[in-house]
Amino acid sequence: MAISNDIGIDLGTTKVMIYKQDEGIVLNEPSVVAYDVNTGAPFAFGQEAFMMVGKTHKGIAAEYPLNDGVISNYTLTKEMIKYFINKAYNSKVIKPKVCICVPSAVTGIEENAVVDAAVSSGARQVFLIEEPIAAALGAGIDILKANGNIIVDIGGGTTDIAVISMGGIVCSRSIKVAGNTFDKEITKMLKNKYSFSAGPRAVQQLKHEIADCLADRREAVPYKVKGINLAKGLPGILELTSKDLSEVVNPIISEILNAVKRVLEVTPPELSGDIYENGVMLTGAGAKIKNLDKYLSENLNIKVQLAQEPEKCVAIGTGLSFALEGKLESGFRDVTPGFDK
Repeated sequence: MAISNDIGIDLGTTKVMIYKQDEGIVLNEPSVVAYDVNTGAPFAFGQEAFMMVGKTHKGIAAEYPLNDGVISNYTLTKEMIKYFINKAYNSKVIKPKVCICVPSAVTGIEENAVVDAAVSSGARQVFLIEEPIAAALGAGIDILKANGNIIVDIGGGTTDIAVISMGGIVCSRSIKVAGNTFDKEITKMLKNKYSFSAGPRAVQQLKHEIADCLADRREAVPYKVKGINLAKGLPGILELTSKDLSEVVNPIISEILNAVKRVLEVTPPELSGDIYENGVMLTGAGAKIKNLDKYLSENLNIKVQLAQEPEKCVAIGTGLSFALEGKLESGFRDVTPGFDK
């Protein structure tokens, strides 16, 4: 039975969320670290560091230590994990059990860095969980049943697709096309097509406000983005509509669609029948692109449902996974140093 000092951590490319038993999400901050370039010493994490992105001088850098689903800076990642665990759990009496959902593409060396950070923060036991399992749990799916469900989790760095049944992953696929891909391609389009540069926060707002998978069927509502007119080298405002973003959005959602189709093609017939009835569950912050559920449903010919608070599903599922310890066939394992695997 899970106890109140168990915590689950969604270690995402763009966000870190911590779920604490009996309290829900207790931390939700950008996975950003600010550090001194000369010494390499970090001095700010999360929201505080995020506010520095794009605004620092040459002696200070603010960056995401995870990039496209992999850990690009082990040291900063370890320090960030330690900081967030200590911020969310400050008891000096009882050490917590910690379950961490890591990006699907991490290597064994990267896993060890994550585990070391959790142990050095005082964790008495450390588990790792695969993202689709956590997402399904957080979306409220009973994954222990002999019933096929398919999860499409669109995070910041990767999109993970998996068919789950009887507590395990039957078939899956992970692609490095996700929420951050929209940001990168929008930024590139603004520069190449409009000679305009917008900061990361402005691009994210642009994505959330007007990116639409069915833009051709919707009324074009103008949206103003602030940035720099590169032709003049001066601050400026660019007005765009959802249709203007179609050349960026359409190829990305097509890649996600094709990845889902590939998983469905190798799904056993019995489970395919279940999926036809149950439909597709969409999770992750990247799944909130307007009308993505409708686009996928029309092209897959099955219902597609966007989970409630999709960006929180992985964190919630990671925290809830303790209650299923010993019951999951795969995707959840004890990695505590000294544990006999």
